Amino acid sequence: MSGRIEERLKELKIELPKAAAPAANYVPYTISGRLLFVAGQIPILNGQLKYVGTVGQDLSIEDGQAAARLCALNLIAQAKAACGGNLDKVGRVLKLVGYVQCATGFKDQPKVINGASDLMVQVFGDFGRHARAAVGANALPLGVAAEVEGTFELL
Repeated sequence: MSGRIEERLKELKIELPKAAAPAANYVPYTISGRLLFVAGQIPILNGQLKYVGTVGQDLSIEDGQAAARLCALNLIAQAKAACGGNLDKVGRVLKLVGYVQCATGFKDQPKVINGASDLMVQVFGDFGRHARAAVGANALPLGVAAEVEGTFELL
């Protein structure tokens, strides 16, 4: 039987990607008490990088939002792995930190990271509302447009 979050994903016609293995010397998540910390996720799908480039230069705000959304899908996939496959163990999304590779003078990082924030609210409802930071960067790993990390409360 599917849980309520899995049912919600089906309603939204969202298929989670496979949780990616770490690309360097770190773990994809850690758990301390009831807190789940998920390492920064980049816009990768089926092993392929998506949304490579600089927002405000090579990519539009909408491209950046799509990149942040894909990062958030990868966050949820890691959370699912951390919870033994049961997303109903996620009680709340506490905080997201989003990084945007952007052109000098670009000021719409919050609009870009809304791609991740909006997805969390769509999937988790009111429990998806979270604290957040949206930060601009001159470079991100592998040249991707966005990276998002997350903190979740577990039940």
